[in-house]
Amino acid sequence: MKVMVTGGAGFIGSWLVESLVSQDFTVYVVDSFSKQIHDDVTPETIAGLQRRHGCEFIHADIRDMSTVENVLAKVEVVVHLAAETGTGQSMYQIGHYCEVNHQATAAMLEAIATRHRQIRNVVLASSRAVYGEGAYRSGDKLVVPGPRDSKRMKRGLFEVVGSAGEPLEVVATPEDVSLCPASIYAATKVGNEHVGRICADAFGLQVTALRFQNVYGERQSFRNPYTGILSAFANRMRQDLEINIFEDGLESRDFVHVADAVSAIELAINRRSPGYRVYNVGSGVRTSIMDVAAELKRLTGSKAELKITGDFRVGDIRHCYADLGAARKELGYRPRVALKDGLERLVGWVMTQPVSEDQSSKASAELSKFGLGFSHS
Repeated sequence: MKVMVTGGAGFIGSWLVESLVSQDFTVYVVDSFSKQIHDDVTPETIAGLQRRHGCEFIHADIRDMSTVENVLAKVEVVVHLAAETGTGQSMYQIGHYCEVNHQATAAMLEAIATRHRQIRNVVLASSRAVYGEGAYRSGDKLVVPGPRDSKRMKRGLFEVVGSAGEPLEVVATPEDVSLCPASIYAATKVGNEHVGRICADAFGLQVTALRFQNVYGERQSFRNPYTGILSAFANRMRQDLEINIFEDGLESRDFVHVADAVSAIELAINRRSPGYRVYNVGSGVRTSIMDVAAELKRLTGSKAELKITGDFRVGDIRHCYADLGAARKELGYRPRVALKDGLERLVGWVMTQPVSEDQSSKASAELSKFGLGFSHS
């Protein structure tokens, strides 16, 4: 089978490409090699990647439709991972995120649906960010609250409450709850899902949207300060630099190892039922930021202080973790890498890498400049 992987030189993409090549897929990678994530790229770099991975790398922006269409003409399956990924950054680069993440996806789906009809299977990378705060229970009702009030958060009141101020119970978020995106990044992913669904229905395509939770693991970029909290923490810890724990440290996420994310993509590639489907991809377990930071500190042997600051960012959520019922039943998805094992693998890899200059302070300053971040410092 011939597959195009957009963003195939990135974190999840590089893992996927290696796995597909090992299964004798013919793989074409389209990637812009963003400087925010990658070092400077030369023709020699591209040639080295092609030799190492056994596939063809095309150095191009996903918005370059002429180049994209040349690749689409050669393949039967598309896995679309390419995107700008910073939730906070999206809030002040609105036009850019909409152009790269949404408009380019729409243009690619148009090309597939109208000019490259040999392609019948498209896998779209979506995000748990589409849910906003995710699912909670209020009495016997399942609710998805709106974004948190920054005035409450400045007073240290971080937990989500109901419309009357009542406490809510966090529950696993299923795919059929109302979507409530709280960032421009999330809105672009919602838009892509809608366009994918409409194209699937209108043109008989098979489109699978995968809502990834917090994917982590080896090869996650240290250079991008807007994503990859675990790799960023590990990079700072090996330098014994203070770790800024936002809010009160009790905010939680569903951390899923990149190997499990790749497994979900491959299951979606092999799905054989035309039409649109959407699935959560996570571990199904929520872990507080403070707990995961403490475990990383133990594994790295760091002397870094874990400092709870009360800082926060507009668009961040309090809690979210995945209900995996549909993915288990329909895709056969089973996460296999426990967080403890995944963190050991991540730290083992981090310790083999050159120390990277931390960019988190720069990112925080950018957010504060636009009134999108709150800091006590």
